[in-house]
Amino acid sequence: MYSYAYDFNKIKFVIDENSYFQIIGLQIYNGDKKLSIKDYNIHEKTMEIILNEEINIKKVSSLTHEDKTLTINYFPLFQSEEFNKRFYYENELGLFYSNISSTFKVWSPVASTVTLLIYKSGDTLVSENPHRFKMDESKGVFSIAVKGDLKGMFYSYEVTAFEKTNIAVDPYAKGVGINGERGAIINLEETNPLNWETDTLLFTKSYTDAIIYETSIRDISMHPESGITNKGKFLGLTEINTKSTKNISTGLDHIIEMGITHLQLMPFFDFSYTSVDEKNPEKYNWGYDPQNYNVPEGSFATNPYSPKCRIKELKEMIFSLHSKGISINMDVVYNHVAFHNNNNFEKIFPGYYLRRNLDGSFSNGSGCSNDTASEQKMMRKFIIDSVLFWAKEYHLDGFRFDLMGLHDIDTMNLIKENLNSLGRPIMVYGEGWNLDTPIPIVSKAIKANARKTPEISYFNDFIRDLVKGNVFDLYEQGFVSGKGKLESDLKEVISGTPGILLSPEQSINYVSCHDNSTLWDKFQDSNRYDSLTDRMKMVKLSNAIILTSQGVPLLHSGEEFLRTKFGEHNSFNSSDAINALNWDLKYQNQEVVNYYKGLINIRKSHPAFRMTNYHDIQNNLEFLNNMPENVVGYLIKNNANKDTWKTIMVIFNANKYSTWITVPPSPWNLVVNELTAGLESIKLIDSDRIEVPGISMYLAYSL
Repeated sequence: MYSYAYDFNKIKFVIDENSYFQIIGLQIYNGDKKLSIKDYNIHEKTMEIILNEEINIKKVSSLTHEDKTLTINYFPLFQSEEFNKRFYYENELGLFYSNISSTFKVWSPVASTVTLLIYKSGDTLVSENPHRFKMDESKGVFSIAVKGDLKGMFYSYEVTAFEKTNIAVDPYAKGVGINGERGAIINLEETNPLNWETDTLLFTKSYTDAIIYETSIRDISMHPESGITNKGKFLGLTEINTKSTKNISTGLDHIIEMGITHLQLMPFFDFSYTSVDEKNPEKYNWGYDPQNYNVPEGSFATNPYSPKCRIKELKEMIFSLHSKGISINMDVVYNHVAFHNNNNFEKIFPGYYLRRNLDGSFSNGSGCSNDTASEQKMMRKFIIDSVLFWAKEYHLDGFRFDLMGLHDIDTMNLIKENLNSLGRPIMVYGEGWNLDTPIPIVSKAIKANARKTPEISYFNDFIRDLVKGNVFDLYEQGFVSGKGKLESDLKEVISGTPGILLSPEQSINYVSCHDNSTLWDKFQDSNRYDSLTDRMKMVKLSNAIILTSQGVPLLHSGEEFLRTKFGEHNSFNSSDAINALNWDLKYQNQEVVNYYKGLINIRKSHPAFRMTNYHDIQNNLEFLNNMPENVVGYLIKNNANKDTWKTIMVIFNANKYSTWITVPPSPWNLVVNELTAGLESIKLIDSDRIEVPGISMYLAYSL
């Protein structure tokens, strides 16, 4: 039994299956005021009620029926056209600093009062009586201009809504104090590194030109063998000539050496201090628990007490990566917040920003006890404003949306449209899983709706599970690890998955990422009785498929040297001993590293692997017929996509034994076999019969 308002004078009351309606005795209150009923009608178990007067949304409403009292859920009302007509605010919110005065704006139509609090300290544990400034309201926007230069001070809002008072950080805050518990008043121009205005923004002509490498700012440098001074910090990814004690390049040098184009960095916005205390950042956490969306995480800074330090050091990292020809994609988590009951959105405007079910409970498609409500116009505005801020202020090149399927299609398309207005290519892609949330399935930004978001790409779990086996079944095998009868499915993903997607640019092809087991650990479980050599071959063949398939390849950092998390498949809060990249493994598995490097070099050098539309793929990609079981071969012909190689032949043999293949007669220059990958010819094949070793790829070309 529950009740909700869907307009200012309209309510629905839904009763249990075993109950029946009796209008006598039904009463509706708005605060202490009793509201009279103008009309009603009953359809099955739902009563629609029209009131004689409007609900005052600054007060809680309740419905009393027989012996039960229900709080009326306002969430559908806040979605209504009339609500948006009265209260939607299209201008900027947040802090607007100058050395003469600072203006503060916060939106909360349900608040009865909002007071600006100004502090000297950014640490809430420092005892201090703040300066208090009562803010004026106009159509739900509370604002005030405070004279004088407030730079170096800190602020928060004291919000009273529904007779409860909370202290909240401005959701639009661009700087914060220690642990993100107070906004910081700063001049952003003072956070720019030397020559920041000359930072070269890198352009990718099409998504398929990108080779994405996912890593964590903490993971890549924390291992004792990293040779990096600023371990776990933004500055760690600015250090050059870092080596392990075995003289192996690490960190930034390793990324450059691999030849990737885009670095996808796991969360570096300010995440919950309950996960990682910025004062003592010993605890580990991936950071998929947002606290302040527009501020860098303080534990990655050398001085988290300084609001400017974290901003400047992040910009220095970005500047450094750009100067090395590497684009930066930010992993963003707008789909949920750290806590449903203790977050700035709920403190400022309870019942609006987080998605609710009709009974008033929190939607939980994220599995984190809450989902944000991207369909609400002001939440949509916040997400768009935030993404644009990161793109402009930090010169970012792309955004990877965590659990993008929890967002609606309109929001995602508007994000891309606004980013396009910046006049440079910016990647937008995410996890298009269909999760349990009240948004209608036709409106979800999920892979099945990819054609409705033509400029947004999706993680391709089809190719992931096809190649290595289902990620949720440790023991299931895939094409490379022994499962048979997958040839036709493999042909589909090699072609860019045309059955669902609008173009190959929408397909983010990968076999592993931070979630679930590492690629090596997966094969340790699914192929435990196979030799170490065969499992190593599976790792090589897995990403040989990824790097030669049509679409956008993504690699998980460390899989190129058999990264292990010792069987831990969900290491979001495991120790550095589990998560840190072990650079000794690079020394031990240099052969695999070189193999990946060679494949990356081939892909970057040959646009035939990077076609952007299905018409070209259909006209130039031809599968070889009469292949043995567990073998797939194909040709890319006609100097496809203006490639210098006239015809390219690729053969994947997933059998554990070598297999003889009949191929088109031509002098073929073999450049990839079971041991080596690169642009140099290994040998010339002048026969129409070739022997492809087990668990390997052959790649050859003819001029």
